[in-house]
Amino acid sequence: MAEYKYGNHLIKGDSVAYDTEWVPGSTPPNSGIYRCKNCGDEIAANKGNPLPPQNHHQHKNRAPIIWQLLVFAQQQP
Repeated sequence: MAEYKYGNHLIKGDSVAYDTEWVPGSTPPNSGIYRCKNCGDEIAANKGNPLPPQNHHQHKNRAPIIWQLLVFAQQQP
């Protein structure tokens, strides 16, 4: 589970970006922290870069790796 110290730097959002599921190697449009829905592993991903490949980690129960945006990194224009 992602941790934070300064809650005043975070806001709750309801963007559909949080609902999208991503497969390994796909390139999501948002920088942020992504969490695997099946094991809870978390990774940081940059906009325009692919998520880790399937061999990044494996689940003992052979469940698929499904990444979901947990924390959206907002950049100033």
